Amino acid sequence: MQKRHQLVLMAFLAIFICYMDRVAISVAIIPMVETYGWDLSTQGLVLSSFFIGYLLTQVVGGKLADRYGGKVVLGFGVFIWSLFTLVAPPAAALGITVLIVARILMGMGEAVTFPAIYALYARWIPVKERSRSAGFSNSGIPLGTVFALLATPIIVAQWGWEWVFYLFGGVGFIWCVIWYYAIAPTPSRQSGISQSELDRISADTIAEAPATATPWGALLGNMPVWAIIVAHFCNNWWFYVLLAWLPTFVTQGLGVDYASVGLFAMMPHIALFLCMNISGLVADRLIGRGMTITHVRKLMMIIGFGGSIIALLLVGQVESAVGAIAIMTVGSAIGGFAVSGFFVNHMDIAPEHAGTLMGITNTAGTIPGIVGVMVSGWILDSTGSWALVFQVAAAVSAFGLLFYLLFGSGERQFTPETSQPATSH
Repeated sequence: MQKRHQLVLMAFLAIFICYMDRVAISVAIIPMVETYGWDLSTQGLVLSSFFIGYLLTQVVGGKLADRYGGKVVLGFGVFIWSLFTLVAPPAAALGITVLIVARILMGMGEAVTFPAIYALYARWIPVKERSRSAGFSNSGIPLGTVFALLATPIIVAQWGWEWVFYLFGGVGFIWCVIWYYAIAPTPSRQSGISQSELDRISADTIAEAPATATPWGALLGNMPVWAIIVAHFCNNWWFYVLLAWLPTFVTQGLGVDYASVGLFAMMPHIALFLCMNISGLVADRLIGRGMTITHVRKLMMIIGFGGSIIALLLVGQVESAVGAIAIMTVGSAIGGFAVSGFFVNHMDIAPEHAGTLMGITNTAGTIPGIVGVMVSGWILDSTGSWALVFQVAAAVSAFGLLFYLLFGSGERQFTPETSQPATSH
């Protein structure tokens, strides 16, 4: 296996563990409530406290990864979040305040994951391989989610809820050991790498380029940057609504028996896993055949966002559980193509600042996890209309697609020598 492919595999495993640890508590909290007698408000506080930490260190993590390298930042992040996953049971025993602090610190650790990976990819992965690399590593999101949904109840039944956190946290420490010995900070320092692979990487990346100062004003005044920010926010609106509300929609909206919810709820995630990888292969092949990166990114957005919008508009009109899940599964699958649109675009327009830029856009992408889920709950309380919940998500997605098509770009926006705005693009 080529060394850059080892890096992509380790990034995939980091994201898989990240989402496995993040999602586990949504299932484990049920027996935790039986142990501690938490009311609904306390449960909500425990679940949402993670996002406080997740919001705090996105940009800082990206800046540190661009400045000091993605290897050390990602390794430190996995260590921190694994530690605070592991200590969740004793933290809960010490009191709700201690548990909430642990959850916030866990969120701070997970926040650096994507910025650090993008900083690494900008230095390790050639342009014509970035879509498939990002598609594969990011497909750890749905796969880690599905694994947590399936494995957590089994672990709880066999050994108790505490062991969910002990086992999942322990996996992260194993990853850290492998990461420390297997992956170098830069390609030139990687043991066992061939000269041909080094030449291929250095010819099409910023491989050994020194860190440059972040041009904050230029970044935040650049419309292609804002195209990614808006797309990230709008994409995550429907994703978080799906993640938070799909089980409730299946049981209350469609009348499916609770015991069958897991099977129904995981189908869109499996479809998303498959199509994230397919989209990456398609995008890289189109770039390899000579289509401009800008056109490829926008085409992937039309497919991904377009499929999601159609599915969201249709699903609220269907009364059959099988029909609704089939629509959401197809919509999620097609939505996976957006990964090869806006989600890999950071490395196209600002490779020297890919980590920082991912930190900025992922901060925007985290907001729907709070606002979007709350707005959907308010709609349900006020109108009882699931169709309206999905229509609002579709409208948000449509705005994101239009904004990206108008302002998105695949061309470098900042010159590598000065990190100043490029004069022509």
